[in-house]
Amino acid sequence: MSGAESFRAPADVYDAHVGRYTPSLARALIEFAGVAPGTRALDVGCGPGALAAALAERLGPGNVSAADPSEPFAEACRARLPGVEVVVAPAESLPFPGGAFGAALSQLVVNFMSDPEAGVAELIRVTESGGVVAACVWDYAGEMTLLRAFWDAAREIEPERGAAADEGVVMRFCREGELAGLLSSAGLREVRSGSLESRAAYAGFDDLWAPLPTGIAPSGAFCKSLEADGRAALRAAYRRRLGAGDEPFELTARAWAAAGVAP
Repeated sequence: MSGAESFRAPADVYDAHVGRYTPSLARALIEFAGVAPGTRALDVGCGPGALAAALAERLGPGNVSAADPSEPFAEACRARLPGVEVVVAPAESLPFPGGAFGAALSQLVVNFMSDPEAGVAELIRVTESGGVVAACVWDYAGEMTLLRAFWDAAREIEPERGAAADEGVVMRFCREGELAGLLSSAGLREVRSGSLESRAAYAGFDDLWAPLPTGIAPSGAFCKSLEADGRAALRAAYRRRLGAGDEPFELTARAWAAAGVAP
């Protein structure tokens, strides 16, 4: 998975960054996909387990499997969700037989697959005929407030490097309709698309900033790569763009979602 190295971090660091948004996003994705009770489901690119947890709550842990190429994330998911089968594997090579699941879902992962077409093909392969395949990706270029403000600040203080790393530019599937196009071209039927919204709360700007210098995710990797003065400039520009201070606040985030029926 391209960029996977920036996610080989402790689960609590991910939880403090974009992981704050994933529980509510997971519930929204499950509703969008229409995963019905009694379904056996797979979470591809499970991370520390937000989507797998929401699936287990709806379907029961014994009906949920999960896969992630990051050992720390897979271990965290396994520890947090007893009874859920968790394997270490990339989306492009899933260790499950064909047609094993009634639903295969992937949350915020498609843009980090080394081969998205192959990854989606695997989701389809492991889904039974008539089952649902669904995914979502951040609206990096627009209404994913946390990351859009970050990359705008990065481009302000390091115009060339910031532009080259901006996820709203470099990610293949981050605009409306692009994810649906990928699913359609992979052979899914009745593909539909939509947007999902999630929210996250912060105790103050320091709470939001804390995980970034660790190098988590592409945003954190960019932050960590800066010298001390550059990092301070990024922090100031980011804080100004968010209009965030020391008081508690919330941010919203939009994701694009798509789902289709396996042939």
